[in-house]
Amino acid sequence: MDHYVAFIPVRGGSKSIPLKNIREINGRPLVYWTLDAAVQCPEIDRVYLCTDSPAIREKAEQYQAENNCRDKLRVIDRPAETATDTASTESAMLYFAETYQDFSHIILIQATSPLLTAGHLSGAVKAYEERGYDSLLSVVRQKRFCWREEESGSFSPINYDFRHRPRRQEFDGYLVENGAFYINTRDNLLRDQCRLSGRVGAFEMNEETYFEIDEPSDWIVIEHLLRKQSRSQHTLSDSLKKIRMVLTDCDGVLTDGGMYYSEDGNESKKFNTRDGMGVQLLREAGIRFGIITGEETALVHRRAEKLHADECCSGVKDKSAALDAICEKYGLKAEEIAYIGDDINDLPILRRVGLACTVPDACDAVRSEALFITKHPGGSGALREVADLILGRA
Repeated sequence: MDHYVAFIPVRGGSKSIPLKNIREINGRPLVYWTLDAAVQCPEIDRVYLCTDSPAIREKAEQYQAENNCRDKLRVIDRPAETATDTASTESAMLYFAETYQDFSHIILIQATSPLLTAGHLSGAVKAYEERGYDSLLSVVRQKRFCWREEESGSFSPINYDFRHRPRRQEFDGYLVENGAFYINTRDNLLRDQCRLSGRVGAFEMNEETYFEIDEPSDWIVIEHLLRKQSRSQHTLSDSLKKIRMVLTDCDGVLTDGGMYYSEDGNESKKFNTRDGMGVQLLREAGIRFGIITGEETALVHRRAEKLHADECCSGVKDKSAALDAICEKYGLKAEEIAYIGDDINDLPILRRVGLACTVPDACDAVRSEALFITKHPGGSGALREVADLILGRA
């Protein structure tokens, strides 16, 4: 019996974009992108593409041949009654679960979410299992201020107090379904007739995956994002091979950026133990670690000592100059260094290093320069995430 199967329902009757599931986007049929994610995910035992369209079936069989994955990818028929404009996705899922019984868990994958990757699916399965959820869905975090219209005709905020408007860095935002995938058990699906059941978990994906292809305008946006992602993945792969040292800012990366004071005026900072393990794993792999920060506090030095950092440069006004000094000391080139920063004073160094990284709540200028943006914010394991990426654990 298969433990996890991926189920990808694709129909030929799209009205907004005819046969959109096999229309080429960034040089490939749309459905190929989600097939990549499912077929390349090691946790998925079998992938079922379910379609009512002979043209889509032909393209899927071409994918099978081109990628030598006939054993893992199966193309099955979709009954006409489950492929109408009014039919629910659940109707196709229920047909599948009743017809193909040899599996425990089902991962519904939407072909209209081509930014999905195998890494997303692996991370979601891990979270689903470790946290004991009954089902799980993919989400993105939105940091927008929402309002509703009252019966009186006036409007009121839903998720913030306009009298105390939070800064983006301090605003947790809210989670939105991006429709990329859903995980459930076969038994739950058959019992509840729904893609989600019981104690529901959420797997947070990066903000760009908010977009689904429903209208022609979505196509333009996502094609641009796919090109950007393809370039980034190629560049990222090249950069990772060269990294010999990881440097990071402190506040906003190793911490949540908050400044905590006790009643007697002493400052404290919250660090994350997972980052400590990340540094240890880097050191075991022969990769050096250091901190470059504009702050001059004993707390930073104590944390650096705890982490056995090779360098702790504090009170730095010119981070680019600090990078030069470190490169000279250790005989490194800038392209052999990864740096994690979150604010505009990090830009000079981010623009020079081989792997520019940042956190999701960084300022927009930094996010636009970064080659890699962590899922976790500062103080919540962002450094560990970069370490796992460099060590091939992500």
